[in-house]
Amino acid sequence: GLPTAENKETSQLEEPHHPHEHSHVESNVKKTISRLVISLVLLLVANFVPMNELLSLGLFVVAYLVAGYDVVWRAIKNMFNGQLFDENFLMTIATISAFYIQEYPEAVAVMLFYQVGEIFQGVAVNRSRRSIADLMDIRPDYANLKLADGNTKSVAPDTIRVGDTIVIRPGEKVPLDGKIITGISSMDTSALTGESVPRSVTVKDSVLSGFINKNGLIEVEVEKLFSESTVTKILDLVENASSRKAPTENFITKFARYYTPAVVIMALVLAIVPPLVFPGATFNEWIYRASIFLVISCPCALVVSIPVGFFGGIGSASQKGILVKGSNFLEGLNDIKYVIMDKTGTLTKGRFEITDIEPENGWDKQQLLELAAYAETHSSHPIAESIKEKYKEKIDENRITEYNEISGHGIQVKVDGKEVLAGNAKLMQEFNISFRDSKEIGTIIYLAVAKKYVGHILIADAIKEDAAAGIALMKEKGVEHVIMLTGDSKAVGEAVAKKLGIDEFYAELLPQDKVEKMEEIMARKGPKEKVAFVGDGINDTPVLARSDIGIAMGGLGSDAAIEAADIVIMDDKPSKIGTVMQVAKDTRRIVWQNIILALAVKGFFLILGAVGIATMWEAVFADVGVTVIAVLNAMRVLKK
Repeated sequence: GLPTAENKETSQLEEPHHPHEHSHVESNVKKTISRLVISLVLLLVANFVPMNELLSLGLFVVAYLVAGYDVVWRAIKNMFNGQLFDENFLMTIATISAFYIQEYPEAVAVMLFYQVGEIFQGVAVNRSRRSIADLMDIRPDYANLKLADGNTKSVAPDTIRVGDTIVIRPGEKVPLDGKIITGISSMDTSALTGESVPRSVTVKDSVLSGFINKNGLIEVEVEKLFSESTVTKILDLVENASSRKAPTENFITKFARYYTPAVVIMALVLAIVPPLVFPGATFNEWIYRASIFLVISCPCALVVSIPVGFFGGIGSASQKGILVKGSNFLEGLNDIKYVIMDKTGTLTKGRFEITDIEPENGWDKQQLLELAAYAETHSSHPIAESIKEKYKEKIDENRITEYNEISGHGIQVKVDGKEVLAGNAKLMQEFNISFRDSKEIGTIIYLAVAKKYVGHILIADAIKEDAAAGIALMKEKGVEHVIMLTGDSKAVGEAVAKKLGIDEFYAELLPQDKVEKMEEIMARKGPKEKVAFVGDGINDTPVLARSDIGIAMGGLGSDAAIEAADIVIMDDKPSKIGTVMQVAKDTRRIVWQNIILALAVKGFFLILGAVGIATMWEAVFADVGVTVIAVLNAMRVLKK
C-alpha cells in the first residue's frame, strides 16, 4: 500500500538502501497478494454460496477488512493527525457508503482493485529505484588491507584509515580513493563517468572508489576515508536527490491539498441535494453516485507519476555519468539562457601538453623532441615534464655533459658533445642567435644547436576534444549566451573563445572578480531565465553556489566544487551539459503528458459518474489504470 499524498514521495523514494531491501519489498508484495487472494475467495463464497443473510454479510465484511484494513486504518490515523483528505480517506468513505446502500460485492471488489493498483504502482516505483540502485552497484563490499607482514586481509571499507595500503586485484572494485604506489592497470570507470573506454593508470595516478580494476594487480595508498570517498558521496547525492522537489511537484502537493476537500464537498452535495430536489430520486442511488465520484476523483495518478517522472529523469542522467542533486535542478535546466564557463579544467584539460613542434633547417619533429627532452632532463618544471612525457623513450644520461640552467631564460647543455640551447626568446637574444619569433598562444621553447636555430616547440593547455561540440550542443538546446571567465591572459582567452564559438569572455580575473562578473550577468537575465555556472576548481566554489544552477566537473574537480554544485559531470566532458539539458526536456515532456492524461481521464469519468453511467468498476479502473500508465510512461525516460 502507499502512504498519504503528503508524504508519499519522500517515503517511497527515500527509504535507506539496505542489502535486504529488494527481498523486503518482494516479501511485502507477496504478503499483499496472498491477502487479496483470500479476500477474493471470501467474496466469491459470500456472493455465490446460498446461506442466510447475516452470515453472507459477515463474510463480505471479513473479505473487505482482509483486503483493505490497512487503507481504513491509515484513513483513521490520518484523521487524528489532521490530514483529513487523502486517497485512503476517499477510498474508505466510498466503500463504506457502498456497504450502506447494500452493494456489498462492489464495496469489497473496489477495495481489491484499488490494492492491485497499489501493488503495480509500488513495483513500478521500485523498478525506477532499482535502475538507480544498479547504476549504484559500485558500493564495494570489502577492501584487501595490506598488513605489516606483507599478507593481505579482507576488511570492511569503513574500517580503513588514511595512509593504509590496500591491494586491488584484477576484476575487483576500487573500494576507496587513493594513489597507486605499485603496479599498472587499466580501469573501467563507466559506473562513475559513463565512459566506455578504459582508463590506463600507473604509479602516482589517483584512482577513485567505484572504478573497476580490469587487468593488473595494484597497490593503493588510501587518501580518503570511506565516508568521504567518491562512491559514498555519489550514493548520498542520488539518495537525497528526491527530497529537493521541482516546482511541478510542489504544485501537485498543494493542488492535492485543495483538490481533495473540494471533491469531498461536491460528493456530499451530490449525495444530498438531488433526492431532496428531484421527485422520484432516491438517497440510495445518489449516495452510490457520490461514492463513484469520490473513487474517480482520487488524485493518486497525479501524486505518484510526477515524482516517478523526475526520479526517472535523475536516474537517466546518472546512467550517463551525470549526477543531478534534485528534481528542482533538473526542471530548472529547461530555463537556462546564460551559461558561464570557467576555462582551465572545464573547457581545457588543465595541464600542459605539446600542441605543436616546428622544426627548421633540415631537422625533423622527432629529432627536435629528442633534443628538448635531453635539454630538460634535470628540470622538474611542469613544462619540462610535459616534454619528457611526450618523448616516451628512455633518456641515456651518459650523453649529457655540462648542464647549466640560466634563470629566467632556459637551459644550456651539451648533448653528444654539441652545445644545445633550449628556452625562451630572451635566451636566443642573449646568445645572438637569429630565430623566427612565433606569435602562437602558449609557452614557446626555442631550440638551437651549436649556435644555430633548429626550431621551436609550442606547449599549451590543450582544449578538450568535445568542448566546441559541447558549446554548439548547448546553443542548440536553447542557451542564448555562453560566457567564459578565465584568470589567463587576454590573448589566451581570446584565442580559446574564438576557437570554441563563445559569445563573450572576460580574462585576467581573480577568484573574487568571478563572483562580481557573475552578479553582473545575474542582473541581466529576465525573471524566468536562469544562469548556470560550470567550473571545476576550489576557487569556483563561491560562484557555483551563487548561480541558479552550478555544474561541476567531477572527475578531476575539487571536492569543494562538487559539494557546492547542483549537477556533477563525472567524466569532465563539456558536451554532457547538452546531454543533461536533453534529459531535462524529455523529463518535463513526460511529466506534463502524465498530468494532462490523468486530468483528462479523471474529468471524463467524473462526468460519467455524476450522470450515472459509470459504476464503481469503471471508477477504480480510471484511477488504477491511469496510475499504472503514468508510471510506465515515466519509466520511458530511463530508456532514452
